[in-house]
Amino acid sequence: MTPDRIRSALACLMGIATTVSAGDQWPEWRGPGGQGYAQVRDLPVSWSKTEHVAWKVAVPGRGWSTPVIENGQVWVTTGIDTPASKPDAERRRKTTTNAQPLTISESVSLRAVGLDLKTGQVLHDVEVITQRDPQMIHLQNTYATPTPIIENGRLYCHYGPYGMACLDVRSRKVLWRNQSMNVKHENGPGSSSVLWGDHLIVHCDGIDQQYIVAINKNTGEQVWKTNRTGTLRDDVQMRKSYATSLIVEVQKQPQVISPGADWVYGYDPVSGRELWKLSYGMLGFSNASRPIAGNGLIYVCTGYLNARMLAIRVDQKEGSFYPQVVWSLKKQVPNVSSPLMVGQEIYFVSDNGIALCVDAKTGKVHWVQRIGAKFWASPLYADGRIYFFGSEGDTTVIEPGKSFRKLANNKLDGTMFATGAAVDGSLILRTDQALYCLR
Repeated sequence: MTPDRIRSALACLMGIATTVSAGDQWPEWRGPGGQGYAQVRDLPVSWSKTEHVAWKVAVPGRGWSTPVIENGQVWVTTGIDTPASKPDAERRRKTTTNAQPLTISESVSLRAVGLDLKTGQVLHDVEVITQRDPQMIHLQNTYATPTPIIENGRLYCHYGPYGMACLDVRSRKVLWRNQSMNVKHENGPGSSSVLWGDHLIVHCDGIDQQYIVAINKNTGEQVWKTNRTGTLRDDVQMRKSYATSLIVEVQKQPQVISPGADWVYGYDPVSGRELWKLSYGMLGFSNASRPIAGNGLIYVCTGYLNARMLAIRVDQKEGSFYPQVVWSLKKQVPNVSSPLMVGQEIYFVSDNGIALCVDAKTGKVHWVQRIGAKFWASPLYADGRIYFFGSEGDTTVIEPGKSFRKLANNKLDGTMFATGAAVDGSLILRTDQALYCLR
């Protein structure tokens, strides 16, 4: 890979993540650079079910993937399932130790839906993968929770253990499929893929296998695969993870920062070689957030049971990397949602609606404020404001700063677990009832 292509792939370099411009593109989960930060203009601050709604379109099926946007088109993935018969569902339910409420289906049609950004008109509805006897999933999850990636007219759809595929958005043809990443999640897919150069990098952290893999974006073929090496707990339900990687420059070298159950890893994106790993101290699994980076530090949320936010510095000596925790925080750290850095502050919201602002260098808490009841979606910084997306369809908008200042609280119909997407002049939000464009 040439130096120019490496620089292009590293749009989220540590320390310059907040300079990336979204413009009219929203290529992946959490936007350009993958850290929830975009330089866009003219977004609405307040809205209602009718006010500032440019269009509202019901998308068939269910999905929690974030909309991605390119060349005036909005794309989401969705799954339309056929429920299993009662006897079959009861039989399959007995095969798992998972105590969570589960959806059990006979089959699922995994689809990609494309809409016109200006009008909301549905332009494309393409079946990408069909899966019979799909794994059981949590009642609150979907078969289309991972967010796709859009680049130069190619939509890279990831559906967890059901496969990955490349769709040409112009011809609506599926150019390739890869269904080799079949780990057992039981709660359903969650991790989104990450694009680096020609590599689509995917987490596969199930109860049976735990590894990270790179797929060639042009062919769908496996480039490398690396097994997780950290010791995990005996309970297989505590071995799974739904987190997404972030690629940053560490000691002048691109690295894949990859949270799994009980460990966070650093990998070489070219070869997949493990460069370092750091234990949470048995403090997290089933984690779903994406790391952020800045100030020479990497920030990771550890997930369920004993959620912590860890600020990690990775040093290098004689060719080896040594991670260490600079500070940690356990106060109201989310299990699912990702943190957000704006300037020298980090903002996040707990699952039960408590928002915090902390100093990025020290972890000192500046303010704590209840903003709602339940939050799983990750926050967004755009047009000089922070948007927190609540699970009950409410969005709290605040002004960034060391003092809490709420600008608006807005309500839409439905449940909202998907993170919003923003391009100049438009905020795209997804609930279980509709896809909204707010202007």
